[in-house]
Amino acid sequence: MLQLRSLIFNVMFYLNMIVWMLVLIPSYLLPRMVFMRAARAWAWSSLWLLKVICGTRFELRGRENIPQGGFLVACKHQSMWETFALFCVLDDPAFVLKSELQWVPLFGWYTWKARSIPINRKGGSSALTQMNARAGDEIRHGRQVVIFPEGTRTAPGAKPSYKYGIVHMYDQIGITCVPMALNSGVFWPRRKFLRHPGTIVVEVLPAIPPGLSREAFFAGMTTAIEAASDRLLAEARAGFPA
Repeated sequence: MLQLRSLIFNVMFYLNMIVWMLVLIPSYLLPRMVFMRAARAWAWSSLWLLKVICGTRFELRGRENIPQGGFLVACKHQSMWETFALFCVLDDPAFVLKSELQWVPLFGWYTWKARSIPINRKGGSSALTQMNARAGDEIRHGRQVVIFPEGTRTAPGAKPSYKYGIVHMYDQIGITCVPMALNSGVFWPRRKFLRHPGTIVVEVLPAIPPGLSREAFFAGMTTAIEAASDRLLAEARAGFPA
């Protein structure tokens, strides 16, 4: 039954995505915020499909820790799930993503419309400078810049490998950073088609104020995210079928 439900969901998820991308083609001519509201509706529809077909729900904790206006978000990355679900958590997210994704037909074009922030991971210091400049501009316009500090999806419980790029961004922009922990990889494993029933939890942790040293910020951010993610992982596995 798990395999069948997972198969049905995956087919419906990608069909739903394709339909939304085709329907939203006229949004290129409309203001960006119209498109962002539509993107949020697509994200909610995907979460609804996941709940109805697979019995996988979503819980947000720590909503009171989300500031108003623009800030930096450092989010744990375990699954594809958070790449769309955070549209339902944040008012106006701007995702930092691999630059090559912007050249994927339709999907990539929408990342341009959403004013996502590309990073050329082979571009060295100049690429970091450009990324920071773009991120600072979006934050000053009241947006929430989302970066996955590990750079790629990490399996639940695996040894983390945080990159230093977010430290440069925090230091150069001088802005509040909001860490986020989650357990999505338990229910939506990376590189697998299975979708397990249960509750995916995103926990918004207390904001890290600007002005800390690079070392203090990096240590505080990684410790907070990993401790909370380990706790959520243990909680999820405790309710998992034996």
